[in-house]
Amino acid sequence: MTDQHFDPTVRHEIVLLFDVRDGNPNGDPDAANQPRLDPETGQGLVTDVCIKRKIRNYVDAKCGDSATTKIFVQAGVALNSQLQRAYTALGLEASKGKGKTNRQDSERQAQTWMCQNFYDVRMFGAVMSTGDSGAGKVQGPAQLTFARSIDRIVPTEHGITRVAPTREGDDKETEMGSKWTVPYGLYRMHGFFSAHLAEKTGVSTDDLALLYEAVQSMFDLDRSAARGEMAVRGLHVFSHSSKLGDMPGHRVLDSVRVQRTTDDEPRSFDAYDVTIAHDTLAASVTHVALVA
Repeated sequence: MTDQHFDPTVRHEIVLLFDVRDGNPNGDPDAANQPRLDPETGQGLVTDVCIKRKIRNYVDAKCGDSATTKIFVQAGVALNSQLQRAYTALGLEASKGKGKTNRQDSERQAQTWMCQNFYDVRMFGAVMSTGDSGAGKVQGPAQLTFARSIDRIVPTEHGITRVAPTREGDDKETEMGSKWTVPYGLYRMHGFFSAHLAEKTGVSTDDLALLYEAVQSMFDLDRSAARGEMAVRGLHVFSHSSKLGDMPGHRVLDSVRVQRTTDDEPRSFDAYDVTIAHDTLAASVTHVALVA
């Protein structure tokens, strides 16, 4: 085991495996909240935005509005009001209406403050050019792909009833509704960490440790009727020896092999076998299974 996976000065690749049973991991609001899927293959999808939201929620629940781990994108909080905090803390006037040079100087100062104080800005990046007090755009070092299920999923719609009417005076004894579930699905997501961008935003060793912690625990803070049984089944971190890395990222990710071990429809994680092809990795690339 090595601590190299905590080093923000080198490149990392991440493979995340998580599953869902009798739940809806990421409903599509444009499709009556059906579980997202690839219409050609039938594989389930979960967006990167969905997972980042859960990471933000965990960090916020653990750290709150602390000195360096605030959360910029929060439910019900206007982004412009968050940006104003930087201008207030630095004693800056609104950048809108200033000359180009003065505006750019104010935005650079505000951007630095936002990176120093907001965890999700320095980790994931943010567009902060809205409103009168802008802070430009930050490209974050940690990026996630969509998660895709290993096998096809079969979304199922369930009719449900409610005994309470919506409005007073309704003579209905019950009202009908529906909910969507996936019987079982094992999903795979890839993550990438750029040391060059981390240097610009100021990501620390503690920040990386918090990211891994949040990923491992995020579903425990996100229980609902639709997501009662979701769990992280694998978190594999591959660390290089330099900023540029020691081999192509896709070859690193290909070393994690997930194979189905039964002809029956999978209904649990036991239906799969996960192996790491260490012989395909460069000798300088280390692997840590934080969850296996």
